[in-house]
Amino acid sequence: MIESLNSPHVARVKALIGSRGVKERKIAGKFVAEGIQCIREALTSKTGPRIETLYVTSDGRVKIDEFSDLTQFDVVEVSSEVMVSMSETITPQGVLAICRIPQTDLKSLPLNGARKFIYLSEVQDPGNAGTILRSADAFAMDGVITSPGSVDMYSPKVVRSTAGSLWHIPVFESIAISELLDLGFKAFSLGASGTKNLFDYEISGDTVAVFGNEARGLSTAQNLDSVEVISIPMPGNAESLNLSAAASIVMYHLSNMPRLQSSSR
Repeated sequence: MIESLNSPHVARVKALIGSRGVKERKIAGKFVAEGIQCIREALTSKTGPRIETLYVTSDGRVKIDEFSDLTQFDVVEVSSEVMVSMSETITPQGVLAICRIPQTDLKSLPLNGARKFIYLSEVQDPGNAGTILRSADAFAMDGVITSPGSVDMYSPKVVRSTAGSLWHIPVFESIAISELLDLGFKAFSLGASGTKNLFDYEISGDTVAVFGNEARGLSTAQNLDSVEVISIPMPGNAESLNLSAAASIVMYHLSNMPRLQSSSR
């Protein structure tokens, strides 16, 4: 058992979650996941990031022994004090893992005319990004794509906000929207100036829903001439929706369109 707060293991984890974490994660190709929900998905999912090292307290081990055989993993037991030192949360659940960042290539994904993706354009809030990814998993999107300048999808706060969905849906980072348009995606974005109602929007081909920065919206520097702007009808008094709430409404609509179309035949 590791009991020293000066252990190289502690330093390794802290480097991946500290102030230089973005750079460290890119160099190492690894990130930190913690909490029962994320670790359960990491241990049981056949897709997504793979665990390299699993750190557990004695109590944490009891919790995960209930749903996984740990003999196939590199498990390191640590004291509660060491776990607290490694963790970003106030009350750690006693399980934490270093995982490998998957190598994903959007161009290798076969398009079939029915793919649905979410694109985050310079989205900065980790909670929004993680919640949107979680909704993308719930509504069976084919992936989440981020633009250059968006939040690191493997930062600790984003990973926690995904509640394990990071292991179910692929992430493609730092992709310019022009690349998607060149690949043949049909793109649309949300905006108050939209001339078409979301519920009148019809999918035709591989589709990507574009969501802009929480405060600024979509950057005017991007070439968005071919991106259709649509709006969500809001009969109530609220002026706007939170980004993650708007994204969830859009994804629900996209996920139900094939079923609705087939039932109307």
